[in-house]
Amino acid sequence: MSLFNFSMSKPFHIPKQVIYICTGSKCKKHGGKELCKLFRDQAKAAGLKDTVEIIKTDCTDRCKFAPVLSIQPQNIWLHDVTEYQVPQLFRQYVQPPPNAAPNAVLPLNNPDKI
Repeated sequence: MSLFNFSMSKPFHIPKQVIYICTGSKCKKHGGKELCKLFRDQAKAAGLKDTVEIIKTDCTDRCKFAPVLSIQPQNIWLHDVTEYQVPQLFRQYVQPPPNAAPNAVLPLNNPDKI
């Protein structure tokens, strides 16, 4: 008998992108928790709920830059993010342009300028 009963569980899904948002005390105080909801709403509205996963993390020890988030696998780190930036950041780093080829690697603007 197998230790795992896969027939009764959901399939193991690996997203194409993951957005890790710090929700440690300082980031949470500066809107980290709200950013999670806004990014989830963006993914759902764009029809990317199954390909983009939003994960709340504990403190990332970057409190001076709160709130902080990371977009993987591109290894993009953004800091001092506001809720008003979420739609632009989602379009720029997560949502592919309509004419992009599947799995295309898109050029990145300088994330430190945000």
